[in-house]
Parts: sequence; C-alpha cells; structure tokens
Amino acid sequence: MFDTVPGSAIESGRATDAYFLRTEEALEHAGRNPHVVAEVTADQFPTGEFELLAGLEDAARLLEGRDIDVDALPEGTLFDGGPVMRIEGPYLEFARLETSLLGFLSHPTGMATAALEARQAAPDTSLLSFGARHVHPSIAGTVDRSALIAGFDGFSHVAAGDILDREASGTMPHALMICFGPGNQEEAWQAFDEAVAPDVPRIALCDTYDDEVDEAVRAAELGFDSVRLDTTGSRRGDFRHIVRETRWKLDVAGHEDVDIFVSGGITPEAIRNLKDVADGFGVGSHITNADPVDFALDIVEVEGDPAAKRGKLSGTKAVYRTTDGGHHIALADADPPDDADPLLEPLIRDGDIVADVELSAAAERARADAERVGFGEH
Repeated sequence: MFDTVPGSAIESGRATDAYFLRTEEALEHAGRNPHVVAEVTADQFPTGEFELLAGLEDAARLLEGRDIDVDALPEGTLFDGGPVMRIEGPYLEFARLETSLLGFLSHPTGMATAALEARQAAPDTSLLSFGARHVHPSIAGTVDRSALIAGFDGFSHVAAGDILDREASGTMPHALMICFGPGNQEEAWQAFDEAVAPDVPRIALCDTYDDEVDEAVRAAELGFDSVRLDTTGSRRGDFRHIVRETRWKLDVAGHEDVDIFVSGGITPEAIRNLKDVADGFGVGSHITNADPVDFALDIVEVEGDPAAKRGKLSGTKAVYRTTDGGHHIALADADPPDDADPLLEPLIRDGDIVADVELSAAAERARADAERVGFGEH
C-alpha cells in the first residue's frame, strides 16, 4: 500500500543490492563458498570523533538463525574507528544480507550520535524526541529508539511507543488552538484539560495568537503544570530573552512551580543557551537530519588467510577501550594495550543471539561510556 519494503523481504534477503544475488549465482556456479571473516567498519583508524553505536538489536535479529558467529560492540558503545562488528562463517550464509545489515546500523548510529550531542548539552534536563514528522513513518520507531539509547526521556510518536512498549508523550498542537480561534485560548486549554486522561501532563501551548508571556501566565492561572513555547523562528528575535521574561513573569505571578518547555529547531547549541531558563526541550530535526554513518562490510580473512581490497586493512582485528578513554585497534592475535578492555563481545553463536540487546541496557551503557570518553566536552 505504501512505498515500504516489508519485513519478510528484509528477513529473506530480498532487500539487497542486486549484485549480491549475482555474486551468489557466480559462487554457486563455481562451487565456492569460502569460510570468511568480515568486519563492519566506518573509519579504519581513530579520528578523535566518537560515534554512538545503535541499531544492533535489528542487526542481531537479521543475522539470527544463520550458520555464523558474530561479535560486536555492545549497543550504546561509543567508537572511534575500527570494526564495530565481526562476522565469521561461510560467506553465502550472509552475503545477501549486507545491504540491510549496514542500513540497520548506519542511520540509527548517526541519529543516536546526534541525540547524544543534545543529551550531553544538558545532562539533567528533560528531553523528548519530536523528530518522527521528518522521516518516513516506517522508521519512526528507529528514530525514537536511537534517541532513547542516547538518554532521551521520551518521544511523541504513538506507533513507536507500541513498538518500544513505552507510552508516547506530547502536549498539544497549534491546530487545537486555532480550531478554537483567537481570544479563545482558555477554552482550548480547558477542553484539553477536561478531555485527556488524568496521567497526561498538563502542558499548555502558549504562543499561538498573543504574546508568549501573556499566554503563559493565563495558562498558569488555569492550573497547568507547564507551558510550551514553540515560537516560529521568523518571530523569535532573542528567544532566550523571551524564555527569561516568561520565567520572570510566571514567578512574579506566583507560579514558580510552572515549568517551561521549548521546542522548534532545537539544537545542542540552543540547549546550552537555554538550559538555565528552560526546564525541558523537544528535539526533532537535529536528530533526524543527522548523516548516516558510512559503514562498510569488508572481508578481511578467507579460509584462515588475511585478505582485503586495496585501501582496507586485512586480518581479523580487536578493539579496546584504554583507561584514558581512548579507542585502540589492533590485530586480534597481537598483544593488547596495557590496562585496556576489549570491546568486541559475542553477539551470535551458532545462529543464536547470546548478548543482551535490550534498550535499557544500551542506554545505561551509553551514559557511562560518554562520561568515560568525555563525549561532548570539546
């Protein structure tokens, strides 16, 4: 019905580049199916720019049940060059899966990294993912899962919540306010308060018709817990000043306990500029507009012998986190660096998933790893 590749096509390997099917035909014709080691890598050497690995749960499900062993960095690990995944087994077991595998990792990792930039800009402030409207609806769950791995507190997309088994969050749109018309903001806010479930946060949108400060105080007088400012960029001027004035006037009116939530084109820079005057942020396009990480899958060993195309590093590799937070890459049979922890861990053994790929574990790992490597400090 929509231009969406079905899950059955992904699982069967039909969601692939045509040349992998031609490769299968050629190898089967020649009676060849070598035992290989392949690695998924972005930058081969450390560059000083860490990225947050995401998408591993879907990748594991794709590779599950194949006659292969897979090692990977745990989801939520920050990496800087070198392999994030190693696959070992007969090549035809996974050849046609490469396209989908890289897609499962590339886009989520880019979005999770961008979300972590926002999270680190204000580690203790409430952040919600508002980016679903910027992407194809079929990947809304991927967007919001990537944001949660980075430490976001919630998201707005209802169907994503069904997938992730979490309740979607949200306030109210300008459409609701406009349906009641100018001068009738109180009626719109009251209708919302009377209609929605008691456990839904009472956050009033306060920038539709009148001055943000005026609408915020009026909403607070009705008993709303929070106000949201989503002023369009063409009308903002000095947005920090608007938020500060709103806070001041709310306090003067005796509404010190009313929080201010802001949204609309929010970036890490905006969060750093506003985090002392705002209580929460909705972040959308900064996450969804993130460039996918340019992962590639390369065979590095064939029948036990190192192999690689020109420009790629041959041989099976290991990845380590050093005590100073550094990322170190070496041949797997070389001596590891002193006081370093290996990062590649078993993901699949004999076709079975053996690692914890739960979202909560990935989010906890990302938080700890960001502190360890100093992500966002420079």
